[in-house]
Amino acid sequence: MKPTDYNFRVKDSILGLQFLFVAFGALVLVPILTGLDPSVALFTAGIGTLVFQFVNRGAIPPIFLASSFAFIAPISYGVKTWGIAATMSGLVAAGFLYVILSLLIRLKGDNFLHRLLPPVVVGPVIMSIGLILSPVAVNLAMGKSGDGSFELVPFETAIVVSMVALFVTVFVSLLSKGIFKLIPILCGIIAGYILALSYGIVDFTTFEKAAWFAMPNFTAPEFNWQAIIFILPIAIAPAIEHIGDMLAISNVTKQDYLKKPGLKNTLLGDGLATSVAALFGGPPNTTYSEVTGAVTVTKAYNPAIMTWAAIAAILLAFVGKLGGLLSTIPTPIMGGIMLLLFGIIATLGISTLVRANTDFTCPRNMVIVSMILVFSIGGMTFNFGGVPFSGIGLGAIVGIFLNLILPKVKNEES
Repeated sequence: MKPTDYNFRVKDSILGLQFLFVAFGALVLVPILTGLDPSVALFTAGIGTLVFQFVNRGAIPPIFLASSFAFIAPISYGVKTWGIAATMSGLVAAGFLYVILSLLIRLKGDNFLHRLLPPVVVGPVIMSIGLILSPVAVNLAMGKSGDGSFELVPFETAIVVSMVALFVTVFVSLLSKGIFKLIPILCGIIAGYILALSYGIVDFTTFEKAAWFAMPNFTAPEFNWQAIIFILPIAIAPAIEHIGDMLAISNVTKQDYLKKPGLKNTLLGDGLATSVAALFGGPPNTTYSEVTGAVTVTKAYNPAIMTWAAIAAILLAFVGKLGGLLSTIPTPIMGGIMLLLFGIIATLGISTLVRANTDFTCPRNMVIVSMILVFSIGGMTFNFGGVPFSGIGLGAIVGIFLNLILPKVKNEES
């Protein structure tokens, strides 16, 4: 039996719990930032991982699926504008877009996706996700609400707590070794939390009232065309990111998962996992790079270990005290972590363009990148039949459209 073969053993349960611990900080951060229930996110991460494994049961990559950072901005806007149930309908549709892309790959081959969504389109879309979110991070770090309309924590206290959380996260990610290098976000949250306790800004009311066993706040989707059209184009960026994640885990395990089970199946599994998560009121699922990093360090290539991680996530979702504890985390801590995360998202967009050797002396490339950024970040809105298109979704649509219609110049690199 090869190390990458599926081998379900009870003794691997502790390893599975360790991988969940690696993913935990990022997993619960997304629902905390967007107004969703962290317990639901735990449940849907577990269910989503199991769905992914079932779809790819012929050759299961050792990966864990959980909350996607790419959807923070649209979920936050959607929850505020249409409510959680309507936003979930948009996320179900985003999962189905993955499914459609997987079917097109099945029919036309892997290169189809790269032709439709080249780096010159995907890079600036990823950049705009991070840049649009940055004001929210700054406001929270300074002790304000996400929109900056009112103060939650005094500025002098908030800025100290947020900066400690930020710099601990940075230094742990840069200087630590072993397991700590894989959990910098969790370390930053813990450091900020300890400092917040000393300042007396932690409110334990929700934790004290929470029961030990509690049903997560599941929310069924409610059909809303506006939410669907707003969120759907944003799924483009994480769909492309999925390819990179599959390449990464293939390089780690020396097993070519792009060949078997193939991108057509892994993308299908990711899409179904996202749609299933939204059916319960959870954030979209995506493959977690930090867990891939943990696989690299531990050389634990058995995919069944991720099954144990998924089971642990599902069981923890019903521990009410855990959700209560997470709700006590002061917003400046989240703001400090977000300053780094959203900056990294924007930087990933830049690196996408750099790795592809995108030629910015080419007017065509300059037009596509500039229009995506300005339409996404500048607040441009188009109305079609009373349905508004704006933000990242509009930028993505504009980029795809321009890439298809603008003539290519000779020897152009895109």
